[in-house]
Amino acid sequence: MQARFRRMRQEAAGGDRGFTLIEMLVVVVIIGILAGIAIPLYMNYRRGAENKSSESDVRGAISAVEQFFTENGNVYPVNLNGTVSTNLTLALAAGGTNQTATVSPGNQLYYRNRGTYYVICGWNTDARTIYVYNSSTGSPVSKSTQATLATCAANGN
Repeated sequence: MQARFRRMRQEAAGGDRGFTLIEMLVVVVIIGILAGIAIPLYMNYRRGAENKSSESDVRGAISAVEQFFTENGNVYPVNLNGTVSTNLTLALAAGGTNQTATVSPGNQLYYRNRGTYYVICGWNTDARTIYVYNSSTGSPVSKSTQATLATCAANGN
């Protein structure tokens, strides 16, 4: 009986082999090919999600400005200095009911009062795509590839 167990142990030990170098290289190449396909797809997906988030922030700011306009005697909020990366608070120079537009993490908004209309621009961390809303045209939020947000707001488009 012990001889049989010894022989079984030896057979089992003789069958244990590691991977060959060729097998390991094949696995590494396959993983490299899969990573080469998956990483760019993931980055495009992520960039698209960030752009949608920025566009959504601009739409939310439009609602806040319009609500502010309605609740404060048909007057638009005053300009904001520069851009903000936290929630956008819209206010009059003195008094009035404030409104807040939520800004998603990593996004920025720019609001500019032009007297009879306003311009809202928003972008995310990559700053390649700027979303613009001009209330004078009443058109939907548009995508822009202008160099800077300041240029976007200064041109009023």
